[in-house]
Amino acid sequence: MNDPLIELRDRLRVFTQEREWDRYHTPKNLAMALIVEAAELAEHFQWLTPEESQSPQDGKRARIRDELADVLIYLVELADALDVDLAAAAHDKIAKNALKYPVEKARGNAKKYDEL
Repeated sequence: MNDPLIELRDRLRVFTQEREWDRYHTPKNLAMALIVEAAELAEHFQWLTPEESQSPQDGKRARIRDELADVLIYLVELADALDVDLAAAAHDKIAKNALKYPVEKARGNAKKYDEL
């Protein structure tokens, strides 16, 4: 079975190496780029009502899709630079959150774990 994140990581490695951008792709620079792209993503939702944010118009949806891709690309590149298995890290984090937010206390509740 092929892992889509590994395939994406490998494709990004080739893309970056072909352009000789490796020297710029330090964890610091990648983290900063990730934050910028996340802010650009958030900008598309700024001032929308919750309902409007759930169904963006086609043109806006395409721009949101591009920003989501940028966020994912920088996240994958940052994880690669730090030798972090993103899928494993996410599964581990979900397990930690399950302990912090037990269903019987957290269901239907937006409080932080230390307020449950």
